[in-house]
This record gives sequence, C-alpha cells and structure tokens, in this order.
Amino acid sequence: MKTRDLVLLGLGILLGIALIALVSTRTAPLPEFQGSLIEPSSPAKDFSLHDQNGQPFRLSDQRGKVVLLFFGYTFCPDVCPTTLVAFQKIHEALGAQSEEVAFVFVTVDPNRDTPAQLKSHLALFSPDFIGLTDEQAPLSAVWADYFIQPEIRPGANTAGYLVEHTTRVYVIDRAGHLRLTFPFGQTAEAMLQDVQRLLEE
Repeated sequence: MKTRDLVLLGLGILLGIALIALVSTRTAPLPEFQGSLIEPSSPAKDFSLHDQNGQPFRLSDQRGKVVLLFFGYTFCPDVCPTTLVAFQKIHEALGAQSEEVAFVFVTVDPNRDTPAQLKSHLALFSPDFIGLTDEQAPLSAVWADYFIQPEIRPGANTAGYLVEHTTRVYVIDRAGHLRLTFPFGQTAEAMLQDVQRLLEE
C-alpha cells in the first residue's frame, strides 16, 4: 500500500473515532433524578412572608437559585429535625456553591414559631437557612397553594401539642419552576445529586 493511501486510511480511522466519541458524548443520558419528578413542571406559586429576622421574604426574589422548600415546625420531634439535618449535610457538601441554593423552612405552627424561635432553632443547623412565619391569613394562603394541611394533635411532651403536616421537600429550579419533590427518608446524598444537577442547568 502506498504511503499516501496509508495516510488517508489513518486519517479516516481518526475521523471515525472522533465521530463516535462526539455522538457518544451527545447521546450519553444524564443521571436520573432521585426525587419524584413533577411533569410537566410549572411555575412555583409565589408568596411573601417574613423571615426570622423580621425581614420580608418573597419567593420570586430567589430566581437564579435552586430552592429547597420545606414546611415544618421547631417543636417537631422527628420529621423536621431529620430533614434539617439532611439540609445541613447538603449545605456543607456544596461548600461555596451553597450560596446558589436557598434552604427555606416555612412554619406550620405560627403560634409557637416566633421569629426569635425560628432563628435560634435554625441556627443549630445553619445560620444561612431561612425560616418563615407571618400572620395566620398569609400563611394559610401559602399552605393552600402547596397542599399543606396542618392538623393539631394532642402531644405527650412538654410542648403541649403536635402538628401533623406534609413531610415532602419541594424543589424549585433557577427559573422558578417546581421540578420535583423529595419524600421523607430520601437520603441527603440523593438530594445533593439532584440539587447539583439542577445547578448545572
């Protein structure tokens, strides 16, 4: 075989390899989301409440960030602290990138969850976490928009009563769309994977 033919053959092989690599890169599937996808996604219901510092908070002001939205209360004995520990692990794992994620905790127990109570409780996990409360009317409107139905139940502890509530975490992407939810018990590692994927979009 002539030298020119060998060169052309070599070039053909290299081009073929490059084309295969390009196609493989373009068609490689993204890892599946670990949470429950909301399809089709839709804009998250906007709301305005007050944070633990008494400052107004509007959900739409978080555009550009991924938002982890959870409804709970500071006297919760199980689900809420478990979820906040997961948030804490995600926050720590993200490092500097945690500034691109808003960890939002909306109370379902405004009678006991004063701004001061929210602030001291959330500081146990991260001072960056946002705790929200308000008057009953605006809170009830937010609960309704996110299908939250708090129910007060008698409690055997010194707190006096328990509040039954939805245990899911709502995940909102940078564009303000509700993309998925995490059920209670989803590991922090699985949630982190989904958050990182949304941050890359």
